Amino acid sequence: MRDGKELEGYLAGLFEERGYPGMAVCIRGPEGILFEKGFGVRNMEQKEPVDGDTVFGIASMSKSMTALACCILQVEGKMSLEDPVVKYFPDFHVPGAADECVTVKTLAMHRAGIPPMEPLEWSIAMNSIERDTKWYREMVRTAPNKMDEIGQIVDYISAGNYEPLGAPGEYMSYSNEGYALLSYIVDQASGSTLEEFLSERIFKPLGMTRTVLDVDCSEARVLSGGNITSLFEREEDGSLVWDDNWSVLPPFRGCACVKSTARDITKYYQMLCDGGRWEGRQVIPAEAVELMYGREFPLTEESFYCMGLKKRLIGGRMVCEHAGGLHGVSTQGGFLEGGYGVAVLCNEGDLDMEEFQWVCYNFILGLPLDAKHYEVVPSGRTFGRPDMLCGDFVSSEGLKMHCTVSLEDGALTADYCEKKVRLLYGSHASFVAVEAERPEKRATTMRFCIRNGKAWGVKCGSRIFQRTKEGDHGITGKQRA
Repeated sequence: MRDGKELEGYLAGLFEERGYPGMAVCIRGPEGILFEKGFGVRNMEQKEPVDGDTVFGIASMSKSMTALACCILQVEGKMSLEDPVVKYFPDFHVPGAADECVTVKTLAMHRAGIPPMEPLEWSIAMNSIERDTKWYREMVRTAPNKMDEIGQIVDYISAGNYEPLGAPGEYMSYSNEGYALLSYIVDQASGSTLEEFLSERIFKPLGMTRTVLDVDCSEARVLSGGNITSLFEREEDGSLVWDDNWSVLPPFRGCACVKSTARDITKYYQMLCDGGRWEGRQVIPAEAVELMYGREFPLTEESFYCMGLKKRLIGGRMVCEHAGGLHGVSTQGGFLEGGYGVAVLCNEGDLDMEEFQWVCYNFILGLPLDAKHYEVVPSGRTFGRPDMLCGDFVSSEGLKMHCTVSLEDGALTADYCEKKVRLLYGSHASFVAVEAERPEKRATTMRFCIRNGKAWGVKCGSRIFQRTKEGDHGITGKQRA
């Protein structure tokens, strides 16, 4: 394995080029910590530096921990992944679906048929200290209640004021609401709280002493001893603003509310990579780890979402990973086959940390540090029936986001979240969307869902946008992962 100084220099250059405020990176291997470095600052007033012990939010990286709790409980006979959700929430229904088909497992795999919807964004706006923005005003205006109780999410989904994404199990589309439900299913099945379960069964056995699941960050502030990051965002003019107002979203506990350090998180990922073993001890049942990402799930160069983790091949080895994003939180973490855990935690929101994660994988694999690992790449070919794809597609996760696909002079283009993009064909019905003015910059990956000669949906990243009436435009907003 190459010298860590090369890696540090490359990451430092990339970090400076991007202009981020602060970031922590840790790589752990069979020999222990192979690389650990803090970049930038955790706050602006004192300019205190980020280090391996700095506490960050990890946002949706929390999801795999909730999924692992479900797998442990199945192994212990306290619940089944095939349990229908109505066993735990009798009033819960997905319109048009048999209740028995909407299971714990379909929630954990984002395959329950629930499209992108508003409750997480409403919960943040109604329960957090937020700046007065267009997003905030619209969320407060449209929220039916505070979205601070799980029953309100159950009621909203069950009211059925949306078109489901096919039958349960048919399509994967990211659903924060599904993981909100899983948090409370763990409560019921374990006889404790998810917070207590994660602390006693995962964090303590792994020595993750600077990790906690808490909704309002009060416990994280205490255990951090002051070494906790502020939260940074960019204004429209590119200027950096910051505060210490963590997102509070009470029912979404196991969806996005864990706080941790890069050092702690790599312990967790290395344990998963080693089948539940840590420092020679079996701390998590091997059967539970197998249920999370094991042999029943395909392994290809295109990722497959298992139980709280995306699984794919990079450099010929299995990788399981997840990203996260909230106010002042942008993260990526996972493990690489062979006993390696990697975590990249940043304190600016709305960023994609995948490139930094790839650099860490490249370091382990002996590849050029700048090697890219995109799942879909332009093939240079054309798609035979572009007319099938044209139309307006919408996601209602918070503020409405549109992807309006058109055919212009024989080329597919789209207005994607108020940005003009060109669609470069990859394979099957998948495209790379690049910015029209800066074709070297990727905007997203688009995978079209075609039925009866027409695309009824397009998966932009991990969310399926559904076809709507042409010209039905609204205010665009940001997705949170």
